[in-house]
Amino acid sequence: MRYRRLKLQDLLREEISLMIQRDIKDPGMGFITILDVNMTEDLRYAKVLYSIYGSDEEKKKTIQALKRAKGYMKVLLGERLKLRYTPDITFVVDDSYEKIARIEEIIKKEAHD
Repeated sequence: MRYRRLKLQDLLREEISLMIQRDIKDPGMGFITILDVNMTEDLRYAKVLYSIYGSDEEKKKTIQALKRAKGYMKVLLGERLKLRYTPDITFVVDDSYEKIARIEEIIKKEAHD
């Protein structure tokens, strides 16, 4: 079962990325990267980790666009994946890369002083 879950997580990540690129026509959607998908053992819930590039205002607009598109994306996933149950999707911003970049910037700045 674990292998199936891992395989399905990768498939969901790819499909959601493609949907955002090709199918979602919301003008509020900014530059977004799907980083990872974590599913529950019963494959009914999927937490989608993503990062957004842009200003704070662009990030807010993108988060709202994702909320608007969530139902549509679930329908598309159901059509494309042919699963018994289409997982319920939760989008979670992963800003760890931004934090890492800030820390590296501080370290570089301290090294030059």
